[in-house]
Amino acid sequence: MTPITIPTDLWEGDDETVITSWFASEGAAVSEGALIAEIMTAKTQYEIHAPASGRLHILRDVDAVVAKGAVIGEVT
Repeated sequence: MTPITIPTDLWEGDDETVITSWFASEGAAVSEGALIAEIMTAKTQYEIHAPASGRLHILRDVDAVVAKGAVIGEVT
């Protein structure tokens, strides 16, 4: 299992972000480096890429407010 985490070093200021979309569905096969989600801070949107190849398991839904470093899914 490889966790999908919210980066801690992309922006300063806000400690939280919102998951705006998942581009792969629960249980989908994903390839390492593939775009799988987007998050939005107060001013900027960021892309989240798969940290490994395998099956995606989503732990936090779209519109969830999450902290930097939070685990939002995993690849198994």
